[in-house]
Amino acid sequence: MLALTALVGVFLGPAAWRRLRQARWRQQPFPTTWRRILRRRWPLYARLPPNLQARLRRQMLVLLAETPFVGCNGLAVTTEMRVLVAAQAALLRLRDDAGSFPNLREVLLYPAAFVVDRTVPDGAGLWRSERRVQSGESWQRGQVILSWPDVLAGAADPADGENVVIHEFAHQLDQQRGAATGAPFLGHRDRYPGWAAAFGTAFAETRQREAAGQRTLIGAYGASAPAEFFAVASERFFECPAALAQAHPALYHVLSVYYGVDPLAW
Repeated sequence: MLALTALVGVFLGPAAWRRLRQARWRQQPFPTTWRRILRRRWPLYARLPPNLQARLRRQMLVLLAETPFVGCNGLAVTTEMRVLVAAQAALLRLRDDAGSFPNLREVLLYPAAFVVDRTVPDGAGLWRSERRVQSGESWQRGQVILSWPDVLAGAADPADGENVVIHEFAHQLDQQRGAATGAPFLGHRDRYPGWAAAFGTAFAETRQREAAGQRTLIGAYGASAPAEFFAVASERFFECPAALAQAHPALYHVLSVYYGVDPLAW
C-alpha cells in the first residue's frame, strides 16, 4: 500500500498529490469534541452562517492533518490549542477556491509572550540590535510562532479587532511568494491595480493621520509598513468590519474579494 501511494504521488506530481490528500481530509468526520471547543472558546464561530461554518470545519481538517504543532519552553500542546489556532487561521481560507497555506510547515506555541533579538535599520544607513517582546511571528520559511495566552485572548473577544492568529497567518499569505510586502498573491493579474489603489490610499491616509497625532482604526503599528498594514487590516476586517467599511470602504471591498467573505453580513 505504501509503495502504491508513493507511486501515485510520483505520477500526479507534488502539487496535485497534495490537493488530492487535502480533498480526502476535507471529507473526514469533524470530531464532536472539536465543535464543543469552538462553541466554548470562540464566540465568532456561532455568528458564521451554516455554510461558512461547514467550510471552516473542512479547512480545519486540512490544517490539522498536515501541520505539526510544537510546544516551546515546556508547553505541552493540547487538542484545544490545535483546534483554536486552526479555527482562527481557517477563517482566512473561506473563499470558495481557497486552498490552505501552501508554505506553512509548522506552528510553534509558547506559554507566554516571547523575546526576539534582531538587527534592524536605524534610518541613517546603519544597523542596530533590538530586543522585542512578541505575541506572534510569521517566518517566510513556513513557521508561525504564537503565544498561547494571546491566542486565547484573541478568540475570546472577536469584536476588539485584535487577533494574533489572524495577524500572523495573514503574514503567511503575504509571504507565499517571497518577503511580505502587503500585496498577497491575488490569483489574477487584473486584480492588482484595484488592490494597489485601495490599499495605497488607505495606507497613506493612515500614515498621515498617525504622523499628525490623530487616532486611526489601523493604528501606528499597522502604519509602520505595508506588510503590517495588511495584517492589521485583516484583523479589523474579520473582527470589526463595520468600522473598517466606514473608515476605508475601498479597502474593505478588496479584502472582501480577496478573502471571499463579507463579515458585515454576519
